[in-house]
Amino acid sequence: MFETAELDQKISKEEYKKQLPELRAELLQAQFALSKTNTPVIIIISGIDAAGRGDVVNALNEWLDTRGLETIALDSLTDEECERPYYWRFWRHLPARGRIGIFFGGWYVDPIVQTAYQKMDTASFNEALAHIHRFETMLVEDGALILKFWLHLSKEQQYKRLKKLEKIRILSVPFLNAIGNMLKDIPALLKRLKRLYD
Repeated sequence: MFETAELDQKISKEEYKKQLPELRAELLQAQFALSKTNTPVIIIISGIDAAGRGDVVNALNEWLDTRGLETIALDSLTDEECERPYYWRFWRHLPARGRIGIFFGGWYVDPIVQTAYQKMDTASFNEALAHIHRFETMLVEDGALILKFWLHLSKEQQYKRLKKLEKIRILSVPFLNAIGNMLKDIPALLKRLKRLYD
């Protein structure tokens, strides 16, 4: 199931600080309850650049019991991964029953980025989505719980965050220009993803 959330939902910093201790305790209780069910939990944190994916992953690692948690951030394919089927790189990091695996980006990154940079045509993108759907269906049928989060910003908010990173010399102007071009295609890509799961 693919669900959306309103981009304009906000909570004040004061309200957030007030609710945080109870929310953290509930999250930890949910982790312990899930560990007793022997359910492998797969959390996928994806989104556009500067949306706060790293902050979310860091918070989960801080709030959850890391003895039952593994965070997976995959980069470019390794030589070993190139010799195997594509999903092997994810398969070998899937959490055992009763444990949680947080995938930073997950298996959605490559098709979305390739399409946004116009390195993948529509037919190839749809084929990649079909592979993802089959992969996730297989995991769910085997008892896994998959939680997917897409973090998004308005163009204006993202531009402000990226410019701030540029000022502290983390990002270059060519990178910012590439991100700006990619942003034009993200809403259409998300609509296609949603149709796959409807």
